[in-house]
Amino acid sequence: MKNNIKVERAIANLTQADLAEKIGVSRQTINAIEANRFVPSTILALKIAKLFNKSVNEIFLLEDSD
Repeated sequence: MKNNIKVERAIANLTQADLAEKIGVSRQTINAIEANRFVPSTILALKIAKLFNKSVNEIFLLEDSD
């Protein structure tokens, strides 16, 4: 699953640590999600989407291989 978190963070002028603090996870978790090494839970995906005022589908993109 691809995602646009890095782009949304840049637009919002947030570091990985800033985003992690706002949604209650570690910076390493954000790094792993951005690098497509970790698929977030539904709750975490919803928190990220809400923070950026976007739909989950605008942040996370399902690939054919998923």
